[in-house]
Amino acid sequence: MTTTYAALYLRQSRDFTGEGLAIERQEGEAQGLIERRAWTVREVLRDNDVSAAGKKKRPGFERLLELIERREISVVVAWDLTRLTRNARDTLRLLEAGEAAGITLALVRGSDIDLSTPAGRLTASVLAAVARHEIEQKADRQRAAAAQRADQGRPPLGVRLTGYTVAGDVIEEEAVTVRTLFSRFAAGDSLKGLAAWLTETGVPTRHGGRWIASTVQGILRNPRYAGRAVYQGQTTGKPGAWPALVEPEVFDQVAARLADPRRATNRMGTDRKHLGAGLFRCAVCDRPCSSFSGHRYRCPDAHVMRSRPQVDEFVITLVRARLARPDLGDLLPQVDNEEVARLNAEIGRLEGRVRRIEEDYDAELIDGRRYKVATEKASAELAAARAARARLTAPGAASGVLAADDPVAAFDAAPLMIRRAVIEALCVVRLASAPRGRKTFDPWTLGASRWTDDPMTWAEHWEAEGLAA
Repeated sequence: MTTTYAALYLRQSRDFTGEGLAIERQEGEAQGLIERRAWTVREVLRDNDVSAAGKKKRPGFERLLELIERREISVVVAWDLTRLTRNARDTLRLLEAGEAAGITLALVRGSDIDLSTPAGRLTASVLAAVARHEIEQKADRQRAAAAQRADQGRPPLGVRLTGYTVAGDVIEEEAVTVRTLFSRFAAGDSLKGLAAWLTETGVPTRHGGRWIASTVQGILRNPRYAGRAVYQGQTTGKPGAWPALVEPEVFDQVAARLADPRRATNRMGTDRKHLGAGLFRCAVCDRPCSSFSGHRYRCPDAHVMRSRPQVDEFVITLVRARLARPDLGDLLPQVDNEEVARLNAEIGRLEGRVRRIEEDYDAELIDGRRYKVATEKASAELAAARAARARLTAPGAASGVLAADDPVAAFDAAPLMIRRAVIEALCVVRLASAPRGRKTFDPWTLGASRWTDDPMTWAEHWEAEGLAA
């Protein structure tokens, strides 16, 4: 008696349980057919959680073609033809290999198809074309349904978004993480820094993997977190029927920062290492001071050189006192959406001007003196616009501190960039020169510093609140 060797091919497109249950059901029914025919199984080939409609290679299917080409089998057993092929390329490969080797397709849910005959190959081609047509119709229905859901402001089906259930309900534990990511990035933290923070604090990803910068960026770029309906990656202009996790103004601020081309060319830093670097200003020229020579703040034109530890300690002490006052909520202006939009546009215009100045200098269209003057003017205007926006959007950038039950404790526990956001929202810090020879800190050398929209200087507050050394 001649032995008939068969290969059993099993496949399912999506394994939602991770247990391969559909594969097991296919195999059980196929083994019954094999036993009734008294065939000998050469190999059982499985492609679990792999679609047959796309161009992605299927290891089990590739091995099946190899067995056919080597003439090691004469029968291919499958639950249905759609398990074997659903695209024209794989159908042609199967038909050509099957014709040359005289293969018979034995289908559990169908009849035998002899690929060595023209009629058999025609039958297989027609069945494969029908399967492909069904896939295309299903895809059209899914696209239409997705467009309708987006038009109605409903969340898309499929993989859920971090912070939400599939139905669009908020998962508060994850929502806190999402809000923190937006707040910290808006305040100046970097994508890598945020990914490291998530990993260090043990925040799990949805799939159990590790956090990387691109994952964080994907969250920050998703308009659904601002309550905006999305279709095919683009906002529809309609509100979503789910709760927003971040204010639209904060999302737009984050989007503008992510879109800044200087981030890609490393011309603009993504975070700060010191409390007042680029934030505290010179009392003479009003330009931002930078960290200099280890432990000092310095004006770019050398008008001021101050001890960084002393200044930081003073600022933190007074800010903590301000945060402890019961009228904290009254100190912050209400968000004005139109004004924020205007400031966003102004910041974009000024950032474009700075880029053009840099490009003109690189192209030697302007000399060093003109570059310095133009950059200083544009940078000063840009800093002022950013500070104004920070004050208006403070509830987004520093919400974890300003809305906390204990703002002082929240400020103490906050990362550097959030503390900077709180300071920028509450006050303007200007550094004047200290008297020569004096080692103790004199609060009157910050006489021009003041709270936002408050005529009293910090030195006056320093005395009024009894904080003098």
